Amino acid sequence: MITLNVTDLAKSFGTKTVFSDVSFNHSEDTLGIAGSNGSGKSTLLKCLAGLSPPTHGTVEWKEDNNFLTKEAFKSTLGYAAPYINLYDELSCRENLEFLSKVRHEPETKSQINNWIENVELSHVADQPFGTLSTGQQQRLRLASALFHHPTILLLDEPGSNLDEAGRALISDIAHIFRASEKLLIIASNNPSELALCNRVFSIEQQDFVEAESGNVNRK
Repeated sequence: MITLNVTDLAKSFGTKTVFSDVSFNHSEDTLGIAGSNGSGKSTLLKCLAGLSPPTHGTVEWKEDNNFLTKEAFKSTLGYAAPYINLYDELSCRENLEFLSKVRHEPETKSQINNWIENVELSHVADQPFGTLSTGQQQRLRLASALFHHPTILLLDEPGSNLDEAGRALISDIAHIFRASEKLLIIASNNPSELALCNRVFSIEQQDFVEAESGNVNRK
């Protein structure tokens, strides 16, 4: 079982405070982080992922009540966001092959090809990332976060630039993580994406809220 404990978390850039005194606990399943644009959702997600150090407070990840080391956490983490780009000059397949080597994982062409097919990019698998449409690039970001089978997955605005079929892919991913001992966090202001989550934490209200029928209501 994956457990996340956040205690008195704060993040500032110079004199600007993005958020402060954020505390919550969550175990397994799907968690949404809700908030308007500029509320600090992405910054909070980066702090949870270890991509940006908090100014104050702690983030603790556990698996079966054992603290995850930084190395263990990184090996089991998948992260996708519109602001994280892959290599423009490499093809879809080459990007995933490169990431496999960086993770020191055995390169399995079948596994990489399966994920390219899963995100419906087979027809552009050998095209450079930089030539893809914004929607196709987002699909490859999702594949790059998932192909190594993470048990912790953090998605920031995952439906950005995706069509209806792409948004259905997000729903499928949420279903997979809901049905297993994994943890998925979606940071979004899209009610449909938040409705995929079992619990939703409002960064503005600093409390849990409930997502129902595409609307987020006070819990």
